[in-house]
Amino acid sequence: MELNPNNKQESDFPKGLAKPALRALANHGLWRLEQVAKLSEMELKKLHGIGPNAMKQLRLALEDKGLTFSNE
Repeated sequence: MELNPNNKQESDFPKGLAKPALRALANHGLWRLEQVAKLSEMELKKLHGIGPNAMKQLRLALEDKGLTFSNE
C-alpha cells in the first residue's frame, strides 16, 4: 500500500495506477477504494487524469473487493 505524503493515509489503489490518476483521486480526497465506490463511472471519468486504463484498473480492483461504482 502506498502512503499519502500529505497526511499519511494508506491507499489501497492498484499498484500500477498511473501518477496522473493517483493525483486526480488525491485532489478529490479519495484514498480508498471504498470512497471511489461511492462515485459513478461518469463522475470518475470527469476527473482530469482518469483515463480508460485507470478506469479499467479501478473497476477490477473494486470487483476484487466485492465493490462496484455507484449508480448515477
